[in-house]
Amino acid sequence: MSLRVWLGACLLLLTLAVAQAAQQEGYPVEYAATVAAARREGQVVVYASTDTRAAQPLIDDFQALYPGVAVRYHEGDSMGIYQRFLQESSDGLPGADVLWSSAMDLQMKLVNDGHALAYASPERAALPDWAVWRNEAYGTTLEPVGFAYNKELLAKGEVPRTHADFIRLLRAQPQRLHGRVATYDLENSGLGFLVATQDARASGMLWEVGRELGRLKARQMTSTAAMLDSIAAGESLLAYNLLGSYAGEKMRAHPAIGFVYPVDYTLVGSRIAFIHRRAAHPNAARLWLDYLLSRRGQSLLASQAGLIALRSGIQGAQTAAALQQEAAGNLRPIGIGPSLITYLDRHKRQDFLRRWQQALPPPGAESQGK
Repeated sequence: MSLRVWLGACLLLLTLAVAQAAQQEGYPVEYAATVAAARREGQVVVYASTDTRAAQPLIDDFQALYPGVAVRYHEGDSMGIYQRFLQESSDGLPGADVLWSSAMDLQMKLVNDGHALAYASPERAALPDWAVWRNEAYGTTLEPVGFAYNKELLAKGEVPRTHADFIRLLRAQPQRLHGRVATYDLENSGLGFLVATQDARASGMLWEVGRELGRLKARQMTSTAAMLDSIAAGESLLAYNLLGSYAGEKMRAHPAIGFVYPVDYTLVGSRIAFIHRRAAHPNAARLWLDYLLSRRGQSLLASQAGLIALRSGIQGAQTAAALQQEAAGNLRPIGIGPSLITYLDRHKRQDFLRRWQQALPPPGAESQGK
């Protein structure tokens, strides 16, 4: 037997073994053809806002599961990968096969504009209905929103556990909290603006919070990291509407940071993934998406990537069950769909910002007016 024939036989056996494993997980028998085609493509190109360090265990495990399919992972901020994707699409250049980002509104804008390939993942049945849009956009994580605080400067009994508690604390201690509460600069933070618009949909209390933050001259920052650094340094005692997944790593490095999910309602977003309609490696892209959604991928995502698994039945602290318990079951998922892009409309965005800035003027507004 020649070396070429022997290698071909080994490759066939490996493909069949993978297909058999997939079948055991409930995948269709024809999935073997997808695996074989992905191996011929040789790679999947992923643009993602998730840190490479966090994603590396997933990448390594995927490549071990599918030998011969390399993951070309390109990390960037959510706006950067959005703009890069659009520019490459406009220029007709091969770019991302999969776009994976926490910017839910930008992801849905691309999907709504026809950039996504419809694909019925075999994992679809294991996902909540709110996390899938027309087999084009798939949620992959749980991204809960809560309050950060300094554990050394705020007593345990003072920590707000509801949005009403947060408002009451601001009103009760104006001198202590003046200039020492942090929130997003909505005009310059895409994530902050998205969370705020969803908070307004969930409850009218956002505007009450805004008025109290304005009265206390709250610090307005463009990133979660900046707010958490401010909490860790003791410059701020409280911060409003931060993503819990971003806070986890900071909390491990800075024990002074505490974090709670409000028990009246906890907004929950998700990192959305979709396959590019013109993907150069569409079969490898299907494998990567299925892996992210699979029990194996979700377990690794929760145990090693520092993210919270979306699908139920995963064990550990970074899971849907643990989050349900911590938030007293009052989770309000931000559903994946066209409503996410409502405030990308320029006029709607300006109207929302105008109302918010009436309560909480943007940084520098007072000095500019003098």
